[in-house]
Amino acid sequence: MMDFLSQHLWQMWAVIAVVCLILELTAGDFFIICFSIGAVFAAVGAVFGLGFYWQLAVFALFTTLSLFLVRPFALRYLHKNDDHRVSNADALIGRRGRVVEEIEAEGFGYVAIDGDVWKAMYAGQTAVPVGTYVRVVSRESIIITVELA
Repeated sequence: MMDFLSQHLWQMWAVIAVVCLILELTAGDFFIICFSIGAVFAAVGAVFGLGFYWQLAVFALFTTLSLFLVRPFALRYLHKNDDHRVSNADALIGRRGRVVEEIEAEGFGYVAIDGDVWKAMYAGQTAVPVGTYVRVVSRESIIITVELA
């Protein structure tokens, strides 16, 4: 049994590589894929007849190299726009909506944007009637400030 395992050790490394790739899909931070790269090189070493301890050394070496070389490259080029991506309520700024409840002069009303209704205020001196299209200029907590579109 041990003889069979030692002759087919490359399959264990291949399974480790595939499992690490699957785990990387759940994380997405390019850390676990480095272990997958190390396992692939260890599998290649096993195919060429390296002993188990040499395979472990190859695994450790290529995992470490990929942590310092592959991961920064992948993060830089595959996540380069992450700092500029707005999400959640911040994505509302600049959007256009329709007044569904009159916004009183220097008071509050409600604006519908993509099916969601937001409490809104208008900085102008006049009331904004229902049906008027407005544009979101800022957000404070759950209250948006709008201007006429």
